[in-house]
Amino acid sequence: MPSPGQEPRPIHLDVDRAEGLTIRWDDGAAHQVSVAVLRRNSPSADARELRAEMARNPFAVLPASSAQGPLRIETVEPVGHYALRIRFSDGHDTGIYTWRYLRGLCESHGKSSSPA
Repeated sequence: MPSPGQEPRPIHLDVDRAEGLTIRWDDGAAHQVSVAVLRRNSPSADARELRAEMARNPFAVLPASSAQGPLRIETVEPVGHYALRIRFSDGHDTGIYTWRYLRGLCESHGKSSSPA
């Protein structure tokens, strides 16, 4: 991981709309993160509140999804030089995934892949 205070930076992103993201980082690490993990861990305010509510109450009712069919990535767009915005097939698109946040997801929920 980059030194403290330095943002990790991807050097290559591969988007598979059905499977998720494969990210190669500037320190040589490479990870795959599934669509489900990305959506479930969206950094948006509403998703953070839902995760907090589920932690407080495991019987919380989840909001209904408007998605037709399996969850997919619709679009990925850069936000400046520091993040991505991902639009999912269920319409969710308010989370800003900073490089640091994505690296954390990769390390906690992703699987390592060999760099190409």
